[in-house]
Amino acid sequence: MKNKIILLLTVTTLSLVSCKKEKELIEVTIPEPEKVETTAMGNPADVKAEDEEGAFQMKGLPYAYNALEPFIDAKTMETHYSKHHVGYCNKLNAALKGTDLESKSIEDILQKLDMSKTDIRNNAGGYYNHNLFFEILNANGGDATGEVLEAINKDFGSFEGFKKQFTESATKLFGSGWVWLIVDKSGKLVITTTANQDNPLMSKAEVKGTPILTLDVWEHAYYLKYQNKRKEYIDGFFNIINWNKVNEKFNSVSTKPTE
Repeated sequence: MKNKIILLLTVTTLSLVSCKKEKELIEVTIPEPEKVETTAMGNPADVKAEDEEGAFQMKGLPYAYNALEPFIDAKTMETHYSKHHVGYCNKLNAALKGTDLESKSIEDILQKLDMSKTDIRNNAGGYYNHNLFFEILNANGGDATGEVLEAINKDFGSFEGFKKQFTESATKLFGSGWVWLIVDKSGKLVITTTANQDNPLMSKAEVKGTPILTLDVWEHAYYLKYQNKRKEYIDGFFNIINWNKVNEKFNSVSTKPTE
């Protein structure tokens, strides 16, 4: 129902002969405030590749878009997954259409990639990188445990030593890119960075190895919440790492060094 109020207005009537003031009551209608439409948070399971027959499909998320708050906000996660990530998936399928690479795994494609083929390089990298990033996050976080923690202590001196080096690498990386914890060809844990959508599996990677953990430091991964405060985003990341998944990945590659 529209709200009504009665305003007391003073109307002054001017006359050449005399001044006369009259008072009258006027009924004024005040419109209700406009309703702000809110959009319900989407479901990651509803995000599908455009080409349902394409070589690569969306893997989904093991949590809701808002599950990682306050460290990664729901809007950023939804935009990151349902816009950026699916975009890489769609463009990768289009780039591979009709080629012999359609039958290859994403790891094989990356390891034997002709780096001059930028459409495949960018989109295969974007697809693989984001899959790993989303997979190693967890709403509950927790501490590093098991064999991967033992390896971290051995190769970095302590977990705090690892965290400091990883944070410094992520903070200092210029522009857009990724920070990685990898198992190199000797079985040692190493921290490295790559620009754009490159990764350590690629043939011309500066430091090669098998990734077991990664952090996306493209601005689209954090800018809605943190703006230019990348360090705060990095600090938050350590609260939502799924160390059980990282440990699982470490165990699957630690005895199979990358050539």
